[in-house]
Amino acid sequence: QVQLVESGGDLVQRGGSLRLSCAASGFTSDGYCIGWFRQAPWKEREGVSCICRSTGWTLYADSIRGRSTIGSDSGKNVDTVYLDMVNLAPEDTAVYYCAADLRWGNYCSLGESEYSNWGQGTQVTVSP
Repeated sequence: QVQLVESGGDLVQRGGSLRLSCAASGFTSDGYCIGWFRQAPWKEREGVSCICRSTGWTLYADSIRGRSTIGSDSGKNVDTVYLDMVNLAPEDTAVYYCAADLRWGNYCSLGESEYSNWGQGTQVTVSP
């Protein structure tokens, strides 16, 4: 059973940085992709980045491109997918979720419907 657990959310000041982590386990193959999404109050959930395990292919939304890096570390039973963000702004305030697309693929997308398994989320708050 696939499990995703996010961590790293925090209260930071404008201009600060954060590393969000997603502990991913339970996969039966390496052909999956992990996406990061965020949902701000009263807004729709937005895909911000994704990475594919088999190819390392990455994608960023315009809202975070140039100030964020997604990467992964492989462990024996748990892979960790991280999202480093710098120069944070109040507009980045949201609950951040990681999600898994279990279909074998070389490329990922930021479409929410592509992802079948979701974590519980971690809160990021950026003060003015």
